[in-house]
Amino acid sequence: MAVRIRLKRFGRRHRSFFRISAVDARRPRDGKVLEELGWYDPQAKTPDKRLSIKRDRVEHWLKMGAKPTETVRNLLKEQGIIVKK
Repeated sequence: MAVRIRLKRFGRRHRSFFRISAVDARRPRDGKVLEELGWYDPQAKTPDKRLSIKRDRVEHWLKMGAKPTETVRNLLKEQGIIVKK
C-alpha cells in the first residue's frame, strides 16, 4: 500500500483550511484517512496559528515509507523535519 502525506481541504469558499493526513494514495483527496497528522491554515494572522504538526507521528510515517506531496514537503521543511526526495 502506497501512503501519501497530503492536505485534506476544509473550510468555505475563499477561506480554506487544511488537515495534514496520512492517506492511501488511491483514495480521493477528501476520502478516508489512515491518520490525521496536523492542520494548516494559510490565512491565519499569527504564525503560531498557521501550522500545527504532530512531529513524532509524521516522522513515524516517513520512516514507514510514506511520501509527502510537494506542498506538505515544504511545510515540513519549514518546521525543521527533514524529508528525503
